[in-house]
Amino acid sequence: MSLSPVTLVVIDDDLQSLALVTAALEQDGLEIVPEQDPVRGVELVRQLRPAIVLVDLVMPGMSGMEVLAHIVESDPSIDVILMTSHYSTETAVQAIQQGACDYFDKPINVERLQARIDLLISEARHRTRARMLDREMVGEFRFERIIGRSPLMLDVFARIRRVAPHFRTALITGSSGTGKELVAKALYKLSPVGTGPLVVYNCAAIAENLMESELFGHVRGAFTGASSDKTGLFEHANNGVLFLDEIGELSMAAQAKLLRVVQEQEVQRVGSPAVRRINVRIIAATNRDLRGAIRTKEFRGDLFFRLSMVEIRLPALAERREDLPLLMRHFVDVFAQQYDKAIEGLTRRAEALLTRYSWPGNIRELENVLGYACMVCDSARIDIHDLPDSFSAGGSTGSQVGEESFGWPAVSMDEIGWRHARRVLEMSGDDKVRTAEILGVSRATLYRLLAAGADGAVSI
Repeated sequence: MSLSPVTLVVIDDDLQSLALVTAALEQDGLEIVPEQDPVRGVELVRQLRPAIVLVDLVMPGMSGMEVLAHIVESDPSIDVILMTSHYSTETAVQAIQQGACDYFDKPINVERLQARIDLLISEARHRTRARMLDREMVGEFRFERIIGRSPLMLDVFARIRRVAPHFRTALITGSSGTGKELVAKALYKLSPVGTGPLVVYNCAAIAENLMESELFGHVRGAFTGASSDKTGLFEHANNGVLFLDEIGELSMAAQAKLLRVVQEQEVQRVGSPAVRRINVRIIAATNRDLRGAIRTKEFRGDLFFRLSMVEIRLPALAERREDLPLLMRHFVDVFAQQYDKAIEGLTRRAEALLTRYSWPGNIRELENVLGYACMVCDSARIDIHDLPDSFSAGGSTGSQVGEESFGWPAVSMDEIGWRHARRVLEMSGDDKVRTAEILGVSRATLYRLLAAGADGAVSI
């Protein structure tokens, strides 16, 4: 896996200092771009999107702190190091608080700077490799347009493969936004009638008095306004598949007629005594509890058992958090291409925020959030301020860290840190480097967090 050179921009009005730093850091795989003018330096950063920027603190025309503010605003994923001959603890703390990753006083300790830059280069290359691997994994773990590597989703994929060649009826259940239509299309494509028609019908989208005509068709004069014969969706789907989405919204009368079609494979147009033979496989989907609806007499038990010979339950996104990194990578790539933007991914803090959100709207909500973020993003990486207001404001959408959003009892801050680190580590497949990136901490800090639990201080 060949990687592009890492770019480093040095902004310093002192020509001698600029030459010294450039010469000291020169190495293979690192492209150094020196600039004396801070205003041009900011523009260079916007154009080149370097991984690392070294900035002098005191310069004419624009201070180093102003340069830092511009860089953090345009791309907070860039590692910025400030340099100054006028060191003070207060300024160093302020720089770190505003987004700098380090602070060096002049004259520069060359060996210390080289070691720090080497570490940042290593981290930048690792992030690049991680992005490339993420893209490869999205393809590897894609099954008929469905993305997932969690055990629950791999089980869904296996079930689809097993039943697709044989099913006559199938029922897909799951919350709204979990991807039920994608599963229906996978079943259709892998079935023996995968080259026949696939007809999709949303049972909740049509008025009840038109539903029979839509499904079964009608003949001219069957009712007021029926000026010609109409072919129903079952006939359109002949020798193929009819996907009935939101099946739980069908009226009891329509359910009774649907049951006959499922049992007999024949339809009767409204207003006609003639019976037409059909050969249609039926896939139904619902976000309702149909078993509960049977008990309350809102859904026919006989129809349910006819439809659910094959039942595939889709897990909520909160149940398959291992898939979040792949799904985020996928949607960012899709929308970046759609909006013609060079968006590489998310910042670590934005990724951490989305990772701990509960996603009540499931994959559809994730898609909408990242679609909006890609639309408004004007840098290489999506940051917190690019997310919808409910996220960036840290409101009640799940971005707050606490008992309600994590489901944890009241515990110490150390224990919260350890538990969160462990959960992210599990989601990343025990990849400690990736976990440290998501948490926005160094690997040393991550090891300290994990060691706290290993010492027996806390337990899950």
